[in-house]
Amino acid sequence: MSEIHNITVLGAGMMGPGIAQLFAVRGYSTTVWGLENELPRVAETIRSNLRMMAGYGIGKEEEIEPAIGRVRTTHGLEDAVSNADFVVEAIVENLEIKQNFFSKMDSLCDEKAILATNTSVISPTEIALKSKHRERIVGTHFWNPPHLIPLVEVVKARDTSDETMDATMALMADIGKRPVRVKKDVPGFLANRLQHALWREAISIVENGIADPAEVDEAVKNSFGLRLPVLGPMENADLVGLDLTLAIHKYVLKHIEDSHVPSPALKDKVERGDLGVKTGKGFQEWSNEGAEALRKGLATHLMKWMKDHGK
Repeated sequence: MSEIHNITVLGAGMMGPGIAQLFAVRGYSTTVWGLENELPRVAETIRSNLRMMAGYGIGKEEEIEPAIGRVRTTHGLEDAVSNADFVVEAIVENLEIKQNFFSKMDSLCDEKAILATNTSVISPTEIALKSKHRERIVGTHFWNPPHLIPLVEVVKARDTSDETMDATMALMADIGKRPVRVKKDVPGFLANRLQHALWREAISIVENGIADPAEVDEAVKNSFGLRLPVLGPMENADLVGLDLTLAIHKYVLKHIEDSHVPSPALKDKVERGDLGVKTGKGFQEWSNEGAEALRKGLATHLMKWMKDHGK
């Protein structure tokens, strides 16, 4: 990736600092654009992330400040993208705002620069519609927290060139991610389609009184969930045999939830204000201690994966 040296991350909110950290740690000169009140938190967020990881044996303390030194911040958009080779947009999930940002970047950036959107739900094809050079616009869906979860979905919009896809895949691998090539721009891309198919069935099981929420989670975490890091669904189908897979599907698929609208139980909880951890009650009840234990357990699990896999 010798032709890509300068990275710009647009957005200093939930995702931006973690994405910037990935590039800075790997030696890239990185600029973060954001609102003036957000920018002072960027360095401290990255420092906190890297200290936590170093404490777990991922990276070294002495590498933290040099990495932060490769990150600069600015609230001027033209300044942010003036010498960018690769731009990652991580701003609010609003189609019109994103379209206008990309149209503006299309005119400000060098013609060879790649423009990527970190959207998790909005079509990259639609985001690119107001831009002239749509062949260089691509989806890069980092998962939250981006500095710990290895996956990046590289999504080919309708007009994205093969050269843009190849360069983006290579760059994501260079910063230690596990990129997957999504060949069609469809709602949910790849992993969210899989994740929410599972969530739909899990919520349906609870809604229909088949099992309680905690039992659903226990079932997943103590059965196929244990296999998933080393045995994906396509591998599993081949392993057990496609004849058996077909036989199972002939029997069970007609009994699995296939609703095209959100669950009434889910809508009812949202209307009542039972939003989950943020309100202390969702499908289950959450104390502050329980919520913190959940977050800490997730972070520890992800760091263990990183350490075990040499990331």
